[in-house]
Amino acid sequence: MEKGSTIIKWVLFISVAFIWGSSFELMKLGLFENHDLSKPVLTSWQVAALRLTAAGLVLIPFIRPSLKKTSKKDIGYIALSGVLGSFIPSFLFTLSETKIDGAFAGTLNSLTPVFVIVIALFFFKKKITAKAYTGILIALIGSTLVFYFNWRDHGSNSLGVISFALFSILATAFYGLNVNMMNKVLSETHPLATAVIALVTILIPSAVVLYLTGYFSLPLGESKYILATLSSVTLGAIGTSLASVLFYALIQRAGYLFASMVTYGTPFIAQFWGWINGEKVDIFRIIGLIIILIGIYIATQVKKDA
Repeated sequence: MEKGSTIIKWVLFISVAFIWGSSFELMKLGLFENHDLSKPVLTSWQVAALRLTAAGLVLIPFIRPSLKKTSKKDIGYIALSGVLGSFIPSFLFTLSETKIDGAFAGTLNSLTPVFVIVIALFFFKKKITAKAYTGILIALIGSTLVFYFNWRDHGSNSLGVISFALFSILATAFYGLNVNMMNKVLSETHPLATAVIALVTILIPSAVVLYLTGYFSLPLGESKYILATLSSVTLGAIGTSLASVLFYALIQRAGYLFASMVTYGTPFIAQFWGWINGEKVDIFRIIGLIIILIGIYIATQVKKDA
């Protein structure tokens, strides 16, 4: 029984890491035809809105039991969590990927735990130790290296292209803000019910954005639009909804500490897909990523012990 439980735990872990790590390439498939930046298909707004609309639709059947597990006084905070933790970051990441590689965005996403600590320090008055500062500094050094190698490869276009990476960083900052907000006011709520309500809450505004951006007036029967739509819908139904369910199942089976280690696997999956699709992935970027993850490990271990 113990062996079977361990197998299930690792299957869940690998599944979540693979799904989340693949999300960045699915964004690219929604944005561009065959990863060709000169052949845009859907806009960043449309890809994000399709993603969130699909995520909300998939979870509608679970909304009633989720509401039964949730106090009415928490609904407003959960809706806010949907905006901070899903709605805004989804649009920021797709906007970022109109100019930067999916592998690069996946690497920047790994900074989320750093922002959790930094925002807890400055906005929630949490105390962290000198070792935590050291971990953050190491992560920032790794980020600087990754930025440098991506900057170097874009030549005269570097500033314009790399500036879009700031949207990915801003998205991770919103993730960090959302985690802190949830820890402060939603720590007693059922985590899976919270995820369901949060994603269903942003379904309507996402559908409105999709309509206002002219998605339904596109020639959706053309093959490139079919593929882009399927990629974006898959991103929402699997990359957002299913992954959330699997992640909370992993937390229940293995605890939050083990589940949080998914953070270390996700960017390597993003690197793998980037390499498969012809993006620039080399040893220097991998070294930068490893330095980031070492810093995150040091910082988050100290935070847990504090």
